[in-house]
Amino acid sequence: MDFVAGCIGGAAGVLVGHPFDTVKVRLQVQSVDKPLYRGTFHCFQSIIRQETLFGLYKGIGSPMMGLTFINAIVFGVQGNTMRLLGHDTPMNQFLAGAAAGAIQCVICCPMELAKTRLQLQGTGEKKSSRKLYKNSLDCLVRIYNREGLRGVNRGMVTTLIRETPGFGVYFLAYDVLTRGLGCEPDDRFMIPKLLFAGGMAGIASWLSTYPVDVIKSRLQADGVGGVYRYSSIADCVRQSVRREGYMVFTRGLTSTLLRAFPVNAATFATVALILMYSRGEGQGPKDCELAPTGHQAQLQQQAHPSSL
Repeated sequence: MDFVAGCIGGAAGVLVGHPFDTVKVRLQVQSVDKPLYRGTFHCFQSIIRQETLFGLYKGIGSPMMGLTFINAIVFGVQGNTMRLLGHDTPMNQFLAGAAAGAIQCVICCPMELAKTRLQLQGTGEKKSSRKLYKNSLDCLVRIYNREGLRGVNRGMVTTLIRETPGFGVYFLAYDVLTRGLGCEPDDRFMIPKLLFAGGMAGIASWLSTYPVDVIKSRLQADGVGGVYRYSSIADCVRQSVRREGYMVFTRGLTSTLLRAFPVNAATFATVALILMYSRGEGQGPKDCELAPTGHQAQLQQQAHPSSL
């Protein structure tokens, strides 16, 4: 049930956060010579006006499709790594999160490639007359037929560089915050504290790796329209800095941070509610507490309770 709740919670997070992600990608890859958007809110307004509300949800099929596998990998690897490490400490949370982040890149990279390509398709048009991809799966199949496995895994190195420390920081920040806030089982403010910790951990995670995400988006968007601009990661960094300065690494950051908190809040709230109602009033954790199981329960008898 924990896995099912995590998947549904993740889906809720995608629904809440995908419009912000679309804005982030548009801002990250737009031309500096002929920019379409002046900033985050102008981008929101332009997409809704030109492409309707559904324009903000372009490419959502890809993260929804990969959600189950990513949740299975992340929480499975993180839990098993914590058991192998043996002690629930902040550093071990970082190491377990980093391991989970690295392994899930196998699913995450192709998923985000399809998402990025679909988010850029038909920019500024209500009905795209040049609709190259029907959906996420069709996008990946077409890329594979044209470029092979290398094309499907475009941006894998930058995804790995982003996800490994990113997930480590996320689990570390969440652990430190839940310990500091005192998320005790009998605390009636358990859920608000968990939501706050999750949201802030998400923000910390994005801030720690955001420049890498900008380069990843540019590499994955490269080749749209048949024009390739970057020969490597270093070339992408060099060209981006030369043309736009070091502030290029903050493109889309506002929408990303606006997205980070509600996405994590939606995810944790959904997980907590599902677990509460599925376990029933008599068996469920007090005040929607995410009850620990197995090894976590033993650890919490020895130390201050931690979230995951």
